[in-house]
Amino acid sequence: MSRLNHEWRLSAHPIGKLKASDFNWGEQKIPDIRESELLIRNIYLSIDPTNRIWADERESYMPPVETGNVMRGLIVGVVEESRNPGFKEGDIVQGILGWEEYITSDGTGVSVIPYDGTVPLTAFFGLFSHTGLAAYFGLDDIGKPKEGETLVVSAAAGAVGSVAGQIGRIKGCRVVGIAGTDAKCGWITDDLGFDAAINYKTESVPDSLRQHCPNGIDVYFDTVGGPILDAVLGQINFKARIPICGMISQYNSSEPVPGPYNFINILYKSARIEGFIVLNYAERFGEGISDLVKWYSEGKLKYRIDVVEGLENAPAALDKLFDGTNKGKLIVKVSEEPSI
Repeated sequence: MSRLNHEWRLSAHPIGKLKASDFNWGEQKIPDIRESELLIRNIYLSIDPTNRIWADERESYMPPVETGNVMRGLIVGVVEESRNPGFKEGDIVQGILGWEEYITSDGTGVSVIPYDGTVPLTAFFGLFSHTGLAAYFGLDDIGKPKEGETLVVSAAAGAVGSVAGQIGRIKGCRVVGIAGTDAKCGWITDDLGFDAAINYKTESVPDSLRQHCPNGIDVYFDTVGGPILDAVLGQINFKARIPICGMISQYNSSEPVPGPYNFINILYKSARIEGFIVLNYAERFGEGISDLVKWYSEGKLKYRIDVVEGLENAPAALDKLFDGTNKGKLIVKVSEEPSI
């Protein structure tokens, strides 16, 4: 019998918040692979704020997903069949591919993961992949933290923010995290070693920043933008550095969003603010992975995975990023891991 592939295709570019009607669940026969192709069984699908960006009709750092096409996503999978000399059956691979159970590829943009079972396979999303690398390069290359400085991290219990804060601690900073629940605040202070946490939903962020950052803010790792960025800008120090990794507060906006009221402090404080995409550092990924593996093996880095079962639940899983109910790195389990 022919094997079937299930997939999510984008049926409409969203206006405002993503809706179920923006996606279409489909079923297709898996074609026989041709020369130089490989067939990948999707094991885990990463759910990221950038999925919302890719679904938008507007151009961003990558072309938008066209309506009718399979939704784009970063996956970890296993090679089921290969007629490509660069891959063999059983290889664990990673790449920016799609929201589907099986993927036929010519190998472009697909890399083999050196997976030997010594760490969980989910670690390649929680730490040794785009999330950990975004934290690493954004903080180290743009933030340039120095021992004794104060680092503030927004979405600090999220996949990237939680790693950025821990790297800040490794670099000798006082680290203050901003999160949306008391449980998340407790996790980053009690388990991850942040010096202080602010619940932005129940506290005045400007007042709490003054309390927990008495010497001002030297580095701000931002993934949310909006009022929290504005509050931080009001308290930055001379020569502060602000890496912008994301602006999730604006991704669902259908109208232009006003800029920060305190943006003039970038001038007054001779501060640096710089946006970045982790793919900018592709040629240096080996450097970042090396340090992340070292710190993890020394017990200096932790991560948390939030697993949603079943590809059919991928659109609903994406909602968790925007309502704040995810806990750590959000992924969808598409199929079972192979035995090693």
